[in-house]
Amino acid sequence: MKLLVINPNISDDVTALIESEAVRSAAPGTELVVRTAGHGVEYIETRFESLIAAGAVAEIIAEYSTESSTGGVDGVVVAAFGDPGMPALKELTDVPVIGITEAALCAAALQGHRFSIIAISDRIRPWYLDCVERFGLGGRLASIRSINESLNAIGSVQQDFKETLLALSRQAVAEDGADVVILAGAPLAGLARKLQGQIPVPVVDGISAGIRMAETVVALQSGPHRAGAFAPPPAKARRGLSENLDTALTAAQSAAHAAAPSH
Repeated sequence: MKLLVINPNISDDVTALIESEAVRSAAPGTELVVRTAGHGVEYIETRFESLIAAGAVAEIIAEYSTESSTGGVDGVVVAAFGDPGMPALKELTDVPVIGITEAALCAAALQGHRFSIIAISDRIRPWYLDCVERFGLGGRLASIRSINESLNAIGSVQQDFKETLLALSRQAVAEDGADVVILAGAPLAGLARKLQGQIPVPVVDGISAGIRMAETVVALQSGPHRAGAFAPPPAKARRGLSENLDTALTAAQSAAHAAAPSH
């Protein structure tokens, strides 16, 4: 199995954190291709920054979505909490595209009734709330707690705020009634392992959940979307797209047309 793991922000330090946790989480035999967004922002906190990131992620998926010099992939993991571009990116390719938010929420829902999200900034909270509600789990969200201090560097959030993140997690359990804690965002990748045993409920790491969920969905071999809400976009005139994106759209539309029932 070959998974494409995309960091939707431009921080190479965060990509290194993603790759380290992805390698630890992946099953033996799973090959990982880890890529960083070609344009965008250092880290994503807002809906608009997510919009920018979605385009960068789409370009990378398009590059790998057809058999070419890249060899193709079996699944994609969008490795930023908030899932930039999701669920729209599921329309672009035949392979499963899994966001770490939806993976973490599924993992949390399987382990408890109410969950809390621990985030790296106050500004990011409205966007995260949107994501939970879009996924239909707003009624099971106990709280979103976040760091309310300026970050020194996105790659060192874990080291700089480890005790704060631990305290927020414990408060979510004791004060908000969380059965599960989700450590949100790629900058916190691997922190759940470091805090093991220090939080009295299950703790979900988004990157780990994303990798394991992607492996599971790929292995299910459920088949691609050819109709319904996630079918490829219909063919129509377009201009100004990159060669990769244009080719990926054409391939997706051709596959959907070929699969359509004849009359």
